[in-house]
Amino acid sequence: MDKYYYITTPIYYPSGKPHMGHAYSSIIADFFARFKRIQGYKVFYLTGTDEHGQKIQRAAEKKGIDPKSFCDEISKTFRNLSKLLNLSNDDFIRTTELRHAKSVENLWNILEDKNEIYLSKYSGWYSVSDEAFYSEDEIQEIDNKKTAKTSGSIVEWIEEESYFFRLSKWQEPLLKFYSENPKFILPESRKNEVISFVKSGLKDLSVSRKSFSWGIKVPSNKDHVIYVWLDALTNYLSALNYPHTNNDLYKNYWPADLHLIGKDILRFHAVYWPAFLLAANIPPPKRVYGHGWILSGEEKMSKSKGNILDPLEIIDNYGLDPLRYYLIKEVSFGNDGNISKDKLENCINSDLANNFGNLCQRVIAFTEKNLNLKIPKEYEFIEDDTRILNLYKSNINNLIDYIDNQNLNNYVNFIQDQLFSANKYFNDQEPWKKKSDLKRLNTIIYVSLELIRKISIMLYPIIPNTSLKVLKIFNIEEKDIDFNSIKSHNILKKNTNINKISILFKKIEKND
Repeated sequence: MDKYYYITTPIYYPSGKPHMGHAYSSIIADFFARFKRIQGYKVFYLTGTDEHGQKIQRAAEKKGIDPKSFCDEISKTFRNLSKLLNLSNDDFIRTTELRHAKSVENLWNILEDKNEIYLSKYSGWYSVSDEAFYSEDEIQEIDNKKTAKTSGSIVEWIEEESYFFRLSKWQEPLLKFYSENPKFILPESRKNEVISFVKSGLKDLSVSRKSFSWGIKVPSNKDHVIYVWLDALTNYLSALNYPHTNNDLYKNYWPADLHLIGKDILRFHAVYWPAFLLAANIPPPKRVYGHGWILSGEEKMSKSKGNILDPLEIIDNYGLDPLRYYLIKEVSFGNDGNISKDKLENCINSDLANNFGNLCQRVIAFTEKNLNLKIPKEYEFIEDDTRILNLYKSNINNLIDYIDNQNLNNYVNFIQDQLFSANKYFNDQEPWKKKSDLKRLNTIIYVSLELIRKISIMLYPIIPNTSLKVLKIFNIEEKDIDFNSIKSHNILKKNTNINKISILFKKIEKND
């Protein structure tokens, strides 16, 4: 039977140009998507842009253009970012698309029919920047300005007629759902935060606005637009052609396996979203993972602070795969992380140029010199060989478990250990001293080539372009990459030709 996997990024709010935080979420999601594909899954990877709400309307007015034209322009930069980051996303959704509006209207109608929505009046604090409502104890006053404690965004007092979702009704069902699905929210610290918030008491949620017009209209009352988060969250369904639930996309991929999000939007995904879905009798996603922020120095990036890190500048200066590798390896997944020129350059020199690039160069050059770029036709394993080769077979289930539980750093640590071991094996075995024992020389070459193949497959989800260059040594194409093949020792065909390889990563000269 076919196996399916549905992964999503947050859909990005296109009120400004993309920054490193957007790149990080997308690259991490791409890592998981690529891994599950080479594990044999049919993957659906979704990203896109969230284009409604007061913040967008105000930004468009400031530029003197209509909101749709503003969104067309900015959304295009996010779509282009997907290409520049070499993302393997299967769809890019925009909340201004007709398919999305139909999904949102349908979900609203279901909630209204089930009496989960009612009309009343809202008065309280609202952040346009966060598109979020805040209670009195969630705000603070700094320099005579009211701001949200969590984000620092300015809040405004609003009073207007509004539709409300009966969120309070879902407090106990949500706590029961979390208890029955202990890995619905990860990492553990985020789960504890959500459960504490829900236990403190849920109030009914305002789900429409009248004071601006840029959004999807409430089907039964066109004076109201649907709250931007009820609108935005539904993208995960609309990309699967919901409300048509008998189509293959919906049947195969819902509920989503993983919503990958930044920790600042955890409440929307882990409280409001499952409540909306449970109320509409739709299964909630299997997991929401709230990762940390990529900081600029010690602060969260924001346009107002002027501390945005531009991923395009780093790619121009260092290349895409080094950036991907750095973000996946050096940031402790789930926690905040930062990027610095010095750390990035050390990472490129040590891990990529020395450990991986140099291993490939040395082994292929030695194979060319001694075997004319052919896979050895005679070899015989000794204990040293089987020990290092069997490490992959004996750890494959652990590696898959790491990925299925988003233990990204454990996966990368295993690769690091194997790169060290492969380099040590080639050095310790000293094949250049074995020219009088051709079978041993051939065996060392064969094992070293096999280690390069296995490591390149494991690195493929992290640095796909570079891994494919290395796998072309063995004439392995992207469509033929199979993660399970790292268990085998006999994939490389005896006496077949292999290809030379150019330098993978240039060492960066550092001034002491």
